Amino acid sequence: MATPAADAAPAAAASPKPPLTGGALALLTLAIALSTFMEVLDITIVNVSVPTIAGSLSVGVSEGTWAISSYSLASAIVQPLTGWLARRFGEVRTFTASVTLFVVFSVLCGFATSMPMLVVARLLQGLVSGPMVALSMTLLLANYPQEKKGMALALWAMTVIVAPIFGPILGGWITDNYSWHWIFFINAPVGLLAALVVWTLLRDRETPIRKVPIDRVGLALLVIGVGALQFMLDNGNDKDWFNSPLITTLFIIAIVCLTFFVAWELTDDHPVVDLTLFRQRNFRVGVIALSIGMFGFFGINVVYPLWLQTTLGYTAEWAGLATAPVGILAVLFSPLVGRLIARADLRIMVSFAFLVFAFTTHWFSTFTAQASFDQLIWPRLLQGLGVAFFFIPLNQIILSGLPPSEIASASGLSNFFRTIAGSISTAVSVTLWQHRADYHHAVLAESVNAARPAAEHWLGTLQGSGLASGQALAVTDQTINLQAFTLAVNDVFMLFSAMFVAMIVLVWWARPPFGSTGGAAAH
Repeated sequence: MATPAADAAPAAAASPKPPLTGGALALLTLAIALSTFMEVLDITIVNVSVPTIAGSLSVGVSEGTWAISSYSLASAIVQPLTGWLARRFGEVRTFTASVTLFVVFSVLCGFATSMPMLVVARLLQGLVSGPMVALSMTLLLANYPQEKKGMALALWAMTVIVAPIFGPILGGWITDNYSWHWIFFINAPVGLLAALVVWTLLRDRETPIRKVPIDRVGLALLVIGVGALQFMLDNGNDKDWFNSPLITTLFIIAIVCLTFFVAWELTDDHPVVDLTLFRQRNFRVGVIALSIGMFGFFGINVVYPLWLQTTLGYTAEWAGLATAPVGILAVLFSPLVGRLIARADLRIMVSFAFLVFAFTTHWFSTFTAQASFDQLIWPRLLQGLGVAFFFIPLNQIILSGLPPSEIASASGLSNFFRTIAGSISTAVSVTLWQHRADYHHAVLAESVNAARPAAEHWLGTLQGSGLASGQALAVTDQTINLQAFTLAVNDVFMLFSAMFVAMIVLVWWARPPFGSTGGAAAH
């Protein structure tokens, strides 16, 4: 039951203003799209610049990766708090403050003169970025006409999809042609313009504010639990996972804190995260499908460029170009999906997306180490079609039937699980790829012995070309490594392909009608 303080909302809330139209709606869409693109871009734009940043600040590359992990750790902690922040301070105020502070800390990142200074600035940047993506979708849906909400969701999805794809390309280009500092400085004009436009257009459309007590216990459990989990995922592979006492300790802390967090939030009168959303069938099914789908898709996006660079000898720029085609069809088909979303069975659309993912991932699993650039980009291009039919309908399923007052909480929670799924996928897919490569290397190496005529002929040919016995064995080991890592990436892609097929069954547990996002389907 709401308290009197909880009902102390702006008077405008009693009679909601009509949706924006015309130039105002276009300007709002552009501003929110730019701010969302900026935030999502910052997750990946730093990745390719880590060696340059580390060298500039006189630290090793392993220390340089803290510029990435500190940001993702802080952002993951704050994302599930989006609903509480929006209720406490208002959606418009929270979003504009988040964008403005993001710009401030981006500039501090650019001015960093030491790695500790950069890590602290990135940590603060991640903390204020948490609500940005979720509230960008919430504000678009709240101010679009009912018949165009599907298009709003499509436009939002396009920015979230495209930004991480072009982040490494843009980051590499800026670093090579200017300075790594500018990957942070470019946020300033974009973010300030976006914040100014959003505040100007929406300041008189603020959502009701409820001053509820702060759930300190829940907040502490969330921060410690998610922080430990994210730190474990970021560093587990480097520290050999559970062979490391630190990783084992972090795992125990994460499990204990998150278990108590769930129990506490479900019984507290003023939970900091609304876990009761999982009682909604479509929200529950949608978040699980989104998380597992992102696990597979993110795993592909991590292993594929790594394989290109470490095994096939691609540069970072060419690996980025081989990865980027996935954004082409995603951008072209997203508006079409947005128009169809109100009258199509979303389960069919998501099933089609999983079939596309399964087909293209299986296609990848058939490539050899001799695959050309032209061969590699075709399945990547087709994969973009699945992206459009995956992201937009699933978000519609997640939000269907929810009242407008719960959209911010639902968006924040679903984005949190999407982020965590990506982090888990990065850790698991890279580890699995390396372990399978070790296995294939051992199997292939067994064939290099005197009892194998083919091996004797190969070594004889190398030695006949002028190589010493040790050099011939070194070349052979390099060849085995090339084949082992390629066979390993085939295994990983085949596993993801099977997983995408299995996900089709889960999607059909969702229950129509899905309606228009924002509560129209609540009945």
